[in-house]
Amino acid sequence: MALKSAVINVMEMAAQKAGRKLNRDFGEVEHLQVSRKGPADFVSSADLKAEKIIKEELFKARPNIAFLLEEEGEVNLGDGSGRWIVDPLDGTTNFLHGIPHFCISIALEQNGEITAGVIYNPITDETYWAEKGRGAFLNDMKIRVSARRDMQHSLLATGIPFLGTPGHKPFIHSLDTIMGEVSGVRRFGSAALDLAYVAAGKYDGYWEAHLNKWDVAAGILLVREAGGSVTTFDGKNKAYETGEILATNNLIHGPLTRLLSKARKAAKEAGTT
Repeated sequence: MALKSAVINVMEMAAQKAGRKLNRDFGEVEHLQVSRKGPADFVSSADLKAEKIIKEELFKARPNIAFLLEEEGEVNLGDGSGRWIVDPLDGTTNFLHGIPHFCISIALEQNGEITAGVIYNPITDETYWAEKGRGAFLNDMKIRVSARRDMQHSLLATGIPFLGTPGHKPFIHSLDTIMGEVSGVRRFGSAALDLAYVAAGKYDGYWEAHLNKWDVAAGILLVREAGGSVTTFDGKNKAYETGEILATNNLIHGPLTRLLSKARKAAKEAGTT
């Protein structure tokens, strides 16, 4: 059994408490689909309530640490010793449509780097967690990235920009370039869980751009602690700062960076960058 540190216990307890509330709210979504008000306002409320629970629990345990919250933004309550990076509901669109694939993501950033992360799926009661230098875990079991090195046998995940949002046309080039080289590409709608699945060896790689820090902070640490690689599309160690993520089992990282470079060149030639 993996021995969790005090900080991981605090993060996990906060995530699980908020997760219980999200599970109760998720049970109401189906009824709200036919209501006059509609589900969107309810989901926003569920998101805010989960964030409030997490903030209260973390502050109670560690009052000296600041926050970067998806809904509330930057809250400088701390003494400079670190900040919590919190996404209370990653996979909001899934939640909205009654699809049981969403999670809570909490990371601890200290001196500009992520030192601890928790991704909690309240539907499956799975906790993915990692601490810098200690490895990555699913509940009490240590996890590792996959050992696949053949692109033709690799399963990838991605995120698709909506039409009209930044990066839609370049993404089409990347998808077109990569699809014919791999076993399959999945789009499940939660960046944090996609990264957790790479860490656990379920996916062999994942790419997406235009992400926020709260989407990826915990997941980046998980992948790296599980033996994987996380960079920008061109291989730079700036994924967390830029929100452009290529996460792999390390073995297929080179081939994927080359494919993404080929796609970027095609997009540039087509005038769609």
